[in-house]
Amino acid sequence: MTEIAPIGFDAGSLRARLAKVADCLAVAVAVSLPWSTSATGALVVLWVLALAPTITLAELRRELARPESGLPLLLWALGIVGILWADASLAERLDATRGLHKLLAIPLLLIQFRRSDKGFFVLGGFLASCAALLVVSWAMYLFQPRPWRMGVPGVPVKDYIVQSAEFLLAAFACSHLAMTAWHDGRRRLALALVALAIVFLANMAFVATGRTSLVAFPVLLLLFGAQRFGARGTLALALGGVLFALAIWASSPYLRGRALGVLDEMQRYHSQNAETSAGYRLEFWKKSIGFVAEAPVFGHGTGSIPALFRGAMGHDSRIAAAVTGNPHNQTLEIAIQFGLLGTILLYAMWIAHGAMFTGDGFPGWLGQALVLQTVVGSLFLSYLFDFSTGWLYAFGVGVLGGMVDQGKAPAAPDPAESRQNHS
Repeated sequence: MTEIAPIGFDAGSLRARLAKVADCLAVAVAVSLPWSTSATGALVVLWVLALAPTITLAELRRELARPESGLPLLLWALGIVGILWADASLAERLDATRGLHKLLAIPLLLIQFRRSDKGFFVLGGFLASCAALLVVSWAMYLFQPRPWRMGVPGVPVKDYIVQSAEFLLAAFACSHLAMTAWHDGRRRLALALVALAIVFLANMAFVATGRTSLVAFPVLLLLFGAQRFGARGTLALALGGVLFALAIWASSPYLRGRALGVLDEMQRYHSQNAETSAGYRLEFWKKSIGFVAEAPVFGHGTGSIPALFRGAMGHDSRIAAAVTGNPHNQTLEIAIQFGLLGTILLYAMWIAHGAMFTGDGFPGWLGQALVLQTVVGSLFLSYLFDFSTGWLYAFGVGVLGGMVDQGKAPAAPDPAESRQNHS
């Protein structure tokens, strides 16, 4: 009688399959990020479910011992513990933790892309998705079809702040890829990438400009020069950038209006208490500094910001009475809730992430740009806690950091060669 062999369970094979699924889902997240918050959120959940079984507890412990992974976890943990001493409703406390959860993705992504060879697929998917969004944006601007959503013309999805931030990072990536293609003798590809970078920047100048990205642009331009050309080359590139900016400034009334509008908004805020975008920021920052001074070490707790602004409402029914949960500055948002302790963790995390991206190579260069753009953007926005810019940072740091670490890792010894040496 023939015996039927028992069916075995191959855990290693299952983990390998799930790792491939997780890689595909990471690419899908990158593709969805410029377009849809709901799709990105759903794909992130599926990505976590696929990746988690492939990571061992020993791997996770080793990863969390590294500052680039441990510091995001500590900042997240502080936010969870901060619920305990906040003088706010439970709903407000829980709602304030939502922006923190994406920090937990950073160590998972670092583990995944330290061992995966699909990092460039993620970067390529994001760049291709930005290019597709660029085409739609220009089409809306040039042909002015009947809008299917309310908002700024030329911004088909999300908002102009997110779109211009993504386009600036995409232009930076295209510029590096163009330089590499030129050095490799692929001149047509290099010229096409340069043209694409210019079209990204032109969209920011003529179609939809985020003023935060206008501040980040010269910073990234200098970074690009330092990465590619050294001190003299950086100076030459800065001069060229000034000439380029002057040409765009002269040819774009829209850009001039967006940039100079800040001065007008600030003047009307001071003289008339007018409700302007810049005026609201100044009002929020002024009150936020006072809140930080009231609880400088541990802060007021997670979710306390709306309650503090309600308590500080002025008798004026206009801008002084504004209540917000977002003071439009990442440092102030952290410091109000978690005090000096949280602020130290925030900047230590940025320093640790910046330190990951040392040396030459496209992933390291792009990682430096992402961290620097986030630090600059955090001066004017809650960059890490906002959905799109926060996930852009978490996924970017995780994927690029894993790729950089993979490049630094020594090659594994050949088992056959080891056996021969021991024989």
